[in-house]
Formats: sequence, structure tokens, C-alpha cells
Amino acid sequence: MTCADAVTNTPGQAARRKVGSRVPAEEAALPERKGERTRRRILTAARRKFAEVGYERATIRAIATEADVDKSSVIQYFGSKQGLFREAVHWQIPHDELTTSDPGHTVENRLRGMLDTWAADPDSPMAVLLRTSMTSDEAAELLRTHVTTQVIDHIAATIDAPDARLRAALFSAIMMGVAAQRYLLHMPDVAEADVEDIVRIATPLLRSLVAPET
Repeated sequence: MTCADAVTNTPGQAARRKVGSRVPAEEAALPERKGERTRRRILTAARRKFAEVGYERATIRAIATEADVDKSSVIQYFGSKQGLFREAVHWQIPHDELTTSDPGHTVENRLRGMLDTWAADPDSPMAVLLRTSMTSDEAAELLRTHVTTQVIDHIAATIDAPDARLRAALFSAIMMGVAAQRYLLHMPDVAEADVEDIVRIATPLLRSLVAPET
């Protein structure tokens, strides 16, 4: 319910230069690479800390300690706790990769993606946002905004029915409900169920919402 960093390869000509020599482009790229590593370390530490104590109780100092960096580094990269939180819990759903010509397959792809990846990792952006939204108004508002733009807006645009947005909202509600009961509340019947059984039973229901006439 999706954030990767890329490292640019050095030009092929560099491989033919003498060992120990660096072209200006390489020298300019080094600080950026180090900065990106630090940035990722802070984000990883922030997710763990937010998941552990919630948004309100997590402090920049504690996150900096977890990431083994100075407090000033966190401020430098993210500006504030709010800015850090927003980036740490941001997730992007790969709609193009999940969508097929068969609505049933598309629904199954979305359900499996959530069950196997997006919400299954307790420190994933989606899981952390879900968990913190239970106790923080800030996180709850961010979750509402994110679900609306990442899920409801996109799915509603694919539904050919007068009540497309309500259908998309119900689709989202069921998906998020499954995620919350399985990974946050650990409701036994859902938490202990095999993924294949959840997919088998839930896919026809979800499909009926997004493709009512097919």
C-alpha cells in the first residue's frame, strides 16, 4: 500500500584510468553518496523509533542516537520531526506494475502486494504509518491523505460505475482492515490465516467492488 535509492555508475572511461586517480565528476559524486547513505540510515532509524514509541513520543535526539548521527544531521536532512516523519512513512504503490487487463488478477496483485510486502514488514513505511495513526492525529491525517491520493483516487478512476469513489473507498477500507487486523491487532483468525486462503476468499469480494459489470 511503495522508495528506493539509486547509485549512478561511474563512466566507463573511469575504469581505464590509473588506480587511485579520480576524475572531477567522481570526486563530486562521493559526498552525495555518503550523504545518501546517512540519509537512508536516518530514515531506517526513524521508522524503527516511530514504530516503537509512536509519533508523539519519538524525539529527534533519540532517532539520531539510533542512527548513530548527530542531532544536527537529522535537522540538516529533514528540517523537523514532522518533515522526517512524512518522508519516513511515505509509500508509493506501483499501480502500473500491478494492473493487468483482468480485474481479478489486478485485485489479486494488490492484495498479495499488501500481504507479502507493504504491510508485512513491521518497519515498512505503510506499517509504521498504520501503527502510528492509531495514537497520533498527525499520523492519522497523513494516512487519510495518503490513502486518498495513493489508493482511492487511482482506483476510482478505473471503475465504470456512478458510485466509483464509494466503491474505491470500500475497497481501500477492506484492504486496510485486513492489514490492521493481521499485522497490528493480530486478530487470530486473520493473523494466523494462510495468505493463499485470504487471497482466495477476498479476491472475488474486492473484484466485485472495482469491476461490478464484468
